[in-house]
Formats: sequence, C-alpha cells, structure tokens
Amino acid sequence: MVHAYVYDAVRTPFGRYGGGLAAVRPDDLAAFVVAEQVRRAPGLDPSRIDDVILGNANGAGEDNRNVARMAVLLAGLPVTVPGVTVNRLCGSSVEAAVQAARAVESGDADVVVAGGVESMSRAPWVLPKPERPFPAGDAALVSTTLGWRLVNARMRPEWTVSLGEATERLREKFGVTRVRQDEFALRSHRLAHAAWEDGRYDDLVAPHPDSELRRDEPIRPDGTLEKLASLKPSFRADGGTITAGNASPLTDGASAALIGSAAAAGDIGLEPLARIAGRASVANEPQYFGYAPVEAAERALSRSGIGWDDVGAVELNEAFAAQSLVCVDAWGVDLEIVNAWGGATALGHPLGASGTRVLGTLARRLVAENQRWGVAAICIGVGQGMAVVLENVRAAA
Repeated sequence: MVHAYVYDAVRTPFGRYGGGLAAVRPDDLAAFVVAEQVRRAPGLDPSRIDDVILGNANGAGEDNRNVARMAVLLAGLPVTVPGVTVNRLCGSSVEAAVQAARAVESGDADVVVAGGVESMSRAPWVLPKPERPFPAGDAALVSTTLGWRLVNARMRPEWTVSLGEATERLREKFGVTRVRQDEFALRSHRLAHAAWEDGRYDDLVAPHPDSELRRDEPIRPDGTLEKLASLKPSFRADGGTITAGNASPLTDGASAALIGSAAAAGDIGLEPLARIAGRASVANEPQYFGYAPVEAAERALSRSGIGWDDVGAVELNEAFAAQSLVCVDAWGVDLEIVNAWGGATALGHPLGASGTRVLGTLARRLVAENQRWGVAAICIGVGQGMAVVLENVRAAA
C-alpha cells in the first residue's frame, strides 16, 4: 500500500479581526503560503506538483471563484499546476489534507500542497437578488463573516441557532462550568505565549511581506482569571457562560502542508515528518456540533489500529473552551497532552485555515516531543467533526 506523508507545514501568523492582516486579500494570503511551502522544499520542481487543494469556508468575496487556482497563479507556479477549493466550513483544510492523502494513496498524485485560507475581516456583506424585478420594499445586507445567513425556512429552528448558543446548550448538557472554561482559556494563552518564546513556531510560521505582524495577534500573555471572569456573556444575557475570553476570536490567516508519497522524498528534498495513518469524518445534530470530534477521533484511531493509550499528543481546535473540554472529558485523555503549544482560543481561528494549522502543529509536536502517535481533531458548524491520526516517522523507525 502507498502511504501519504506530511513533509512540511507552514502558516501565516493569525491576525485579529480588523487587525494586522486585514489589509491583505485572502487570495494573496493563500498565494503566499502556497509559494512559501514550495520554497521550503529545496528539491521540488514546482511543475511536479500534482494538485493544490485549499479549504475556504466563506468564499463570498475576494476568495471566490476557486481561491486555490487563484493562489497557484498569484504564487507564480506554472500554469500547468491545477487547483481546487473545498468547503467543509471549519474543517475545510483538514478536508483538503484528507483529499490530498487519498490522491497519494491511490496513486493519482505524488506531491500535493494542501491548506486553507480565511479573511474574516474582509468577508463581505451580501445582498440577495430579488425574486421579481423592481421590488417595492427594502432589502438588508447580510454579513458573511460567521454563521448562518439567508437561512432556509424549512430548516428546524434548533439547527440554526448561533454557534455560541449551540455551545451554551452543549455545556449545559455536560455540566461544564464558567470557571473551567476560563481556566482552559487562560491555559491556552499562556501555553501559546510560552511556545512563541521557546521558538516552537519558528519553523511553522512565516510573516506575510505586506504586514508587520510577526506573531499570532490574539494572544494575551498578561491575562488573568479575574479579567476573564469580569467579561459579560456574549450569547445569553441571563445565565450565559460563553464570553469573548473563552471562545476563539474572529481571525485572518492562511496555512499549508506538503503531502506526498514516500517515493517523492528525493524530489521534494525533505524527509517526511509524519505518516497519515487514519482519518474520519462524522456528523451529528447541528446544535451539538462541538461534540462531533469525539466520534471522529474514535473512528480515526480505530482505522489506524491504535487506541488512546498509544497517543502522546493531541491538537484539538478550540472553537470554544466549553466544546473543547467536553471532547477532552469524553476521550478521557490527560489535558497535558492537549494543545501543548496553545490553541485557537489564543492563536485564533480563521475558519478555512485552522485544519492544516492543527495538522502542521501536531506533526511538529510529535517530532519535538519524540511521540509516535498523535490526533488532530476539529469541530465543524452544522453538526460535523473530523480527525486525523499521524504517526511520527522518526519515532516509528
């Protein structure tokens, strides 16, 4: 059987909404990480790239019309390199990586650049076309930044609640307190800051030349539990526990990973970091989307032939602290192995880019910590989850 490997990963620093990357178009962000990923492979002839697969959740503005193909052209790659854009909302770049792995395993490709991009700052307002010409009434602009828009009236109301309200329902169901959420968020910020200070992200992050941003902008190294406790609930005025401090912020950024076969190592000029050993996509009730990574990880582990006792590192995208805690509790893993370099609560969550952010971080963590097995998982709006199991090639030798 042909196996697929992660050879490298790179991303931009993640910028706050309206912050350090807001002036950069999403197609330019995507082009930058694609070009940077190719540049970092010293032996790779760009014409040998079989495909570029990018995830993107919104796709309503400058990232429209197949941002992957636009990135190929803007990055200066040969026009013979194809590109395709996929959308599984927050899991879009995990989906891109999974599709790349399948192409390699099936023999359809040897080298694929997978990744994703999102500029939540530049997501436009949209105006639906009228059903008939010259309507007499007013029309409202709809934001495409996050969440439901132009909702079909046939959808069940409980399915279309906001992501925040859905997470409030999830934490009620599993009894996750405000204190635990704030403690988890504070941990994320402190670990992210420490990881930057320790140089953990030096090989993972490349600044965009049109921005002065050098580190992930949302990190608050001076945060305290007292400050977090003082924040008002964002989604429920009465009895709510989810705040701007214990949820991932709106963010801009792009990420990429180089995925190839073992035979491609000579052409790439790098040794692989990790083997893609298993993966899974699952679905559940839309309002409990935050719980979907639980089953996704279980299935991915089963398909890899291992169990949680074998896992030494977990990268779980922190859409909300409450959702993350529910998943960690369900898996029964030690919190110490989860997001040891910080998570999305601190780093940010640019929807289409977060999947290869967690995948690339996991690959680097496995090497740095000399762990053999790791799990990358992500929740996805409208009730889905994805997970990928990586095996550290060096630890397995």
